[in-house]
Amino acid sequence: MAADARDPLTAVGGATAGVGHAVTNGAVTNGAGPPGPAAPAAHHAPEPLPLADTSTPYDVPSEAVVHGCWHPSVDPGGRYVAFVCDRAGVPQLWTGPVDGEEVRLLDADPHPVTEVSWSPDGRWIAYTTAPGGGELTRVLCVRPDGTGRHLLAGGEPGTSALLGCWQHDGSAVAVTVTDPAPPGSPRSALGDPAAPEPHTVPGGGPHGLRDGRAVLLDTPRTRHTPGPGPDGEAPSAREAEPRTLSAYLVDPEGVSAPVLLASERGASTLRVCDLSRDGRLALLYRGPRGRREALVVRTRDRTVTCALPVADGDPWIGGFSPDAGTVWLRSDGDREYAALVAARLDPRGRLLGTTVAAERPDCGLELLALGRDARRAVLAWNVRGVSELETVGLTAAGPPGHGPGADASAGTTAHGTASPSAGAARALTLPHEVVTRIAPTADPDAPVVALSGSRRHPGVWWLPHGLPLRTPWSSRDEDAVPSGRTPVRPLPMSPVARDGLTLGGWYYRAPGRSPGDPAPCVLHLHGGPEEQERPVFEPLYLELLGRGLDVFAPDVRGSSGYGRSFVDADLGAGRFDAINDVADCAAHAIVRGLADPRRLAVMGRSYGGYLAMASLVWHPDLFRTGVAVCGMSDFATFFAGTEPWIARSAAHKYGHPEHDRDLLRSLSPMSRIDALRVPVLTVHGEHDTNVPPGESEQFVRAARERGLEAELLLLRHEGHDFRRADNRRLFRRTAADWMERHLSD
Repeated sequence: MAADARDPLTAVGGATAGVGHAVTNGAVTNGAGPPGPAAPAAHHAPEPLPLADTSTPYDVPSEAVVHGCWHPSVDPGGRYVAFVCDRAGVPQLWTGPVDGEEVRLLDADPHPVTEVSWSPDGRWIAYTTAPGGGELTRVLCVRPDGTGRHLLAGGEPGTSALLGCWQHDGSAVAVTVTDPAPPGSPRSALGDPAAPEPHTVPGGGPHGLRDGRAVLLDTPRTRHTPGPGPDGEAPSAREAEPRTLSAYLVDPEGVSAPVLLASERGASTLRVCDLSRDGRLALLYRGPRGRREALVVRTRDRTVTCALPVADGDPWIGGFSPDAGTVWLRSDGDREYAALVAARLDPRGRLLGTTVAAERPDCGLELLALGRDARRAVLAWNVRGVSELETVGLTAAGPPGHGPGADASAGTTAHGTASPSAGAARALTLPHEVVTRIAPTADPDAPVVALSGSRRHPGVWWLPHGLPLRTPWSSRDEDAVPSGRTPVRPLPMSPVARDGLTLGGWYYRAPGRSPGDPAPCVLHLHGGPEEQERPVFEPLYLELLGRGLDVFAPDVRGSSGYGRSFVDADLGAGRFDAINDVADCAAHAIVRGLADPRRLAVMGRSYGGYLAMASLVWHPDLFRTGVAVCGMSDFATFFAGTEPWIARSAAHKYGHPEHDRDLLRSLSPMSRIDALRVPVLTVHGEHDTNVPPGESEQFVRAARERGLEAELLLLRHEGHDFRRADNRRLFRRTAADWMERHLSD
């Protein structure tokens, strides 16, 4: 596998093996010349901001209190875990021992926590929060005892920050920040703690959403005059300058100034995944969906020394061996399923060759976590939606050569040194179906993992020498289901589409229903579209099942877990086939005798919300009702209103809003709104800047204008993901009430 040429690096530089380019703020210089200048965005480097301590010691509450725990990160000694928990009604930062009940709330602010990372020296815990539940995030740091809490990045109005890796000595943590929104922009007040709550923007929701005119996808320095397009379509203008993503190393103590690692104008994503132990090299994850890359960057001059394709999904795609002669990656480059790939590097970080170190013929590597010493790894394989976990020893390449050329298929390089390899795998027994995160500990044989299953809330488990032990502060399995509800283990399904493509999914049968009794059924469509339906605990399904409704959760084309060809099968005009897949899945459930053809409904979230709307207007006589959650109703207004980096990434999946305008118009549910025949409920977070609330509003408005029953549930203090327990409960009950009423005889 050679350096990837599928997505030429633009602002970051068209890197190929052995050729270096300096990473600057949109400028590319040859790596053989003098070090690149500091990026113009450097004056937007993160500035620390002290915050009040809000930590509180807690006793473990009654076991009957149901909550989820996820995203664990372990201290250097392997005894304590920092994790996200919603026991107080909102995801917050907690710590607790792997084998004890004493837990501590480290940040009691109401802003949801999304990611956590404990420093290698144990002195700090870095974490990401989403103010107001929205999409613009901040990175904070706090000491393990709850003191010293301060804002690390993302505090400037209109900016957003992503958490990266720590330096191996714990002296700095990598963060990625956007440059600020232009003064006067409706988003420029976002992130300012002193700023008043913005007023609602008609058709666009509150909290500083984009103005519905800007889309960052093309060459900068061009601005279209806002105004109606042909046939009254929504305008699609471009900002004068695309926003920039910049990655820095930040000292949590605030003693040293931030160090710029990389900067890319108009980037869709940019995250620092690892740093070599000597600090010479950084491993970055970048690129749009479907065309992700790993970049090896020389830190002294920000030169990209090589670029390799990596898989979508989890952004933590790999890391360096101790001597930085090998970089281990989760990659699907030139292959159907992601595998563990070892890339050999010369002393300057240039690519010598690649080796597949671990692979499976019919499933992909979903999660990769290197041990603290990078000599062992924990691998999670996605086997038809269920996780299989194993540990392997890693043998890095021998002393790297000093010239290009290596036989990637042989056991040695062109210079006679040993190729990187993975040792024999040791399987780890799992008590539940799906691994969502792996946190290595000081003991390579005792990782901590976050698990979920069809009959349990997300929890954290400790696996000392393969023995799965539930942490005492995670909910017990017997407490997972509310009183009066019965947990359901779903059945795997394999519908066949009309063009012969085999699809997937899971069917949940309402408790107490006889096998031969066709049931009212809700088809639920996941987001992404690259997400995959997994047998995990889903309170929404439990609510629907408790009302006597079956749930069929299919994987239509475009979903992950079935190989690269399946993921790409919905690109371009293939999305029409994905819409037809929904009807074919409904037909499959009917033919199997599970679903009542007279009582079908369709529901979905994010891309699944789009697909639910599309199914209602493409197949108007199939469903009795629909619920669309945070879905796109018109691609023109979606691209005009979404975040710029989301627009850039989404263009690869859906089409370019200008070059593919006709295709996107024909794929938009609003273009066929006259075909809508049934009642519809839409649900949206008021602070959603991924898919702005205007997408739901215009669909509801158009349905009402045609005399149909249509409602919008707008959830306060939520963004694209609903994180607060009270809002999630309101959403579930409202959706279930709607379905029950419209699917009753």
